[in-house]
Formats: sequence, structure tokens, C-alpha cells
Amino acid sequence: MIDLHAHSNFSDGSLTPAALAEAGRAAGLAALALTDHDTVDGLPAFLEACAKQGAPLGIAGLEISADVEVGTLHMLGYFIDPRNRPLREALEKLRASREERNAEILATLARLGMPLAESDLAPFAGDQVAGRPHIAQAMVAKGYVKSFREAFDRFLAKGCEAYVSRYRLTPQDSIALVLGAGGVPVLAHPFTLHRKGAALNRYVAELKDAGLAGMEVFYPEHNKRQTARYLALARELDLAATGGTDFHGAIMPKIRLGIGQGRFAVPDSCLDELMAKRGRR
Repeated sequence: MIDLHAHSNFSDGSLTPAALAEAGRAAGLAALALTDHDTVDGLPAFLEACAKQGAPLGIAGLEISADVEVGTLHMLGYFIDPRNRPLREALEKLRASREERNAEILATLARLGMPLAESDLAPFAGDQVAGRPHIAQAMVAKGYVKSFREAFDRFLAKGCEAYVSRYRLTPQDSIALVLGAGGVPVLAHPFTLHRKGAALNRYVAELKDAGLAGMEVFYPEHNKRQTARYLALARELDLAATGGTDFHGAIMPKIRLGIGQGRFAVPDSCLDELMAKRGRR
């Protein structure tokens, strides 16, 4: 059993990198990738913990939020070198942009009668830069909304009243950044692109031409029809078919490492396909 998509408290998960590694061992995972949003700072502790335990195999990854006109695009990178200077410089720029956006979101929420201070976010973000998930948690704690999902659906999601855009890389630049750091770029959860049929085929083919090496086929929110569709497209374009739970810990308690809500599984062959792509680079 493997899981190639998980987050720690260095982005918007609840577990430390070391605790995530331990959770992976306890879940019986053979391999686990840490793919925090726009940061690689948690990777050294995660990889060290996996190595000391002897299992699971720790994979150095990240998840980059890219700029698209329609829908949402996240680019996963696997087997990256977290010390790569261009990568770290680009991620620092993204971090600064997130800090600026947070200030605007908090100002907007205050105008809407839901004031939050930076100190309200600290219990959830810790020493890391807060993101929208941490703001959502603070909104629940303050009683402004009843649930994490309500915070996003009513206020924080793209197109909602308190949504604020921020600097993002283009999909092509995010691919180039992963490749430059020695990694394998993989398109995350393609259903969030809001493209279907021929439009999806053309778009993913364009990303393949830019260096895309894989696509996340197996994902808890993909239904059987979507999974089959994405698998067929991956085969057609010679992309590695990957998968993961998008584990966040207590923030999304229904999603468990390796098994999602209990009936999900990523084929072990996904790791073989991913490593084969690594060997070509």
C-alpha cells in the first residue's frame, strides 16, 4: 500500500513531518510522499524520520499552485532536490505573496463582521505561513461558521466574497521548476481543471509538451468513470499514472493515509511508473 499525496503542518496539514512518517509506518505504507503546498521546508525531517524507521520509503515532493483562468491546477513534483536554489527562490516568492494575501483576506472578513487577528491563526498554522485552511479553522473556532467546508463554500473559495488571488506560477513554469530541481512533474487531481472530453485531452497534451511526466489518476474524489477516463488519457499520452489520498490529518479527518475514507487504494504499480519516469530524466 502506498500514498503519493500527503501534507504536513509545514503547509496545511496537522501532523509534523516526523509524525506523518510515523503515521505512514503505522498504516503499513510501503511508500509515502510528502507534498506540501509551495514549500519544501518539511522534507529534511520527513525523510530522516522515514529512514530511521526503515519504512515507509520517504519520497521528497511538493505541490505547486499554478495560475489558470478556469478551475484550479496543482502541480505535484516528486524526487525533487529541496536544496535546489531556483526552486527555493521561487517558493520564497510564493510565500511572500501568501502573506500579502492573508492580510487582504483578514481585512475583508473584518468588513464582513468576522474579525480575525494573526494570533487567531497561530494555533493552526504554528510557525508556518498561514493559508486559507488555517483561516477557515480560525473561523470555525470563533463561531463565524459551523464547519471548515462552510468557510470555503461561503467565503474563501475562488469566486467567493473573501477570496483574494495571489501570485502564482504558470503551469509551464511550475513544470520547469520541478524539472530543474531534478523532479518528476505530475498533474494533481485533474477534475479540478473543469475541462472534459477533447478540451481536457488537448490541455493535458500541451502540458506533456512542456515536460509533464504524470497525472494523478487515483484520488478519493474521483469516481469510477473519472478514474477510468484519466487512466486512459495517461496511457494515451505515455504519462505515469499516480495517486494519493491528499491526506491533511485533523483538518480533513475523514481522509486516512493510504485508504481515504476506507475503500480507496493506490496501486503499487504507480510508484514503479513514477520511478521509471525519474529514470528518464
